[in-house]
Parts: sequence; structure tokens; C-alpha cells
Amino acid sequence: MERSYGTDQGQVRKHNEDSVTVSKRNSGEFMAVVADGMGGHQAGDVASRLACETLITYFQEFEEIFEVGNTTKWLKTTVEKTNEILFEYQQTHPECRGMGTTLTAAVCTNEFFAYVNVGDSRLYYQQGKSMRQVTSDHSLVGELVRQGELTEEEAEVHPRKNVLLRALGTDELIESDTGLICWDEDDAVFLCSDGLSNKLSDNEIREMFLSEKNIDALPGKFIEIANKRGGEDNITVAIVRNSPRDVNHT
Repeated sequence: MERSYGTDQGQVRKHNEDSVTVSKRNSGEFMAVVADGMGGHQAGDVASRLACETLITYFQEFEEIFEVGNTTKWLKTTVEKTNEILFEYQQTHPECRGMGTTLTAAVCTNEFFAYVNVGDSRLYYQQGKSMRQVTSDHSLVGELVRQGELTEEEAEVHPRKNVLLRALGTDELIESDTGLICWDEDDAVFLCSDGLSNKLSDNEIREMFLSEKNIDALPGKFIEIANKRGGEDNITVAIVRNSPRDVNHT
């Protein structure tokens, strides 16, 4: 498999509170994680970094083989444990009270990928010339769109588009969405924070992704265009392609 990822502070924010990583197990599975932190005094950076590190640690320590029958359950349970760690961290670190983070992650094997998400960081699935958003945004405008009260176009300019309905670490209990898709060789998953998805339409993401065969170049190209369009937020991208090659680009 090939993987590539990148993150950028953007043009406006003083700090980068996004975190991203792609990790490989000795048994060959990959895990990609994107987290977009929030909270004052750089607590968002702590939240997103802690979420990424915790999830990857559990991933590496899992003693079983990831299979169709166990991976989504493992993801949901692991996100619940990660949420507990973030919530408890705030009790002993008052300066981080109120911190939280989105979390979107995918476990990738040669046969399938399984995903989990909390918040509005997205996962797209590329198959041939098609590319679609798989995750649902846990945001106010995302919910209004699903209920038919807003169009996609209205959601893009809604004054409360950044209001989240779910975030990791803000409450003792967390509800996450999970799913699993069997994929073919050369299919790919594309994870990103809203610093990118707020700047490019789904169609633009698809066209840009398909126009560049060099996976190494993609994160930088996406970050560049988001910055050219204002770069008001941190920008993060992670990609895993189900190719027979084993290449790592960061």
C-alpha cells in the first residue's frame, strides 16, 4: 500500500491544532488518522495529538488480525477508550478544560478498509473515476442538510457552519459512526480536516485527486490551493492507496 499525508497551519491561525498520522503494523495493516482540535491556550493541539497517539498505540498493540468481523467493533471500542483518556486528561490539567477534537480514522487491509468518525473531518473513497464522501459531518449544518432544511449550497455559507454536534473529549460518553467497505487494488481513501473541505467542493476534490497519479504530490497540492483560497483554518490531508507497492510519503 502507498500512503501520504501532510498538514499546514494555514494563512490565518497562529497555531496548527490539527494532527495527522499514518501507521503500519508488522502484519501489514495501515491506520490513517486525522484530528482537528479545539480549545483555548493551544488545548486543541493537545486534544488532537493525544487522540492520534492513543489510537495508533491501540492499533499497534492489538494482538489479533484485523478482519471483516471484528474491525468496526474494535474501532468503536477504541474511540470510546480514547474519549475517556481525553476527558480524564482535562480533570488533571485545568488549563485544558473544554478541549476537544474531531476524529476520522481508517484501518486499511488489502481486502477492505473500516472507518470511524466523530465530528466533521471527512473520509472520501476513491474507486476508479468515482470519489464520494463516506462519512457524515456531525455538525449543525450537516444535520440540517440531512433533514432537508438546508441545501448543500446554503450550508456552505451558513453563519453556524462550524458548530459541531459531536467531538471527542468534551463529554464522558461518545457516539461514533463506523463502517466497512471492501475495496479493490488501486482504490484509495482520502481523509481531510474541514480546513480543506470548506475550501474545495466534492467535485473539485475528486478532479484534483484523479489528475495527479503521484501520491507524494497530492497533500501539498491540496494544501496549496486551500491556502490560495484564504487558508483561514489549519489544513490536513491523509491518503492510503491499495496498491501492491509499499511506499511512505510525509
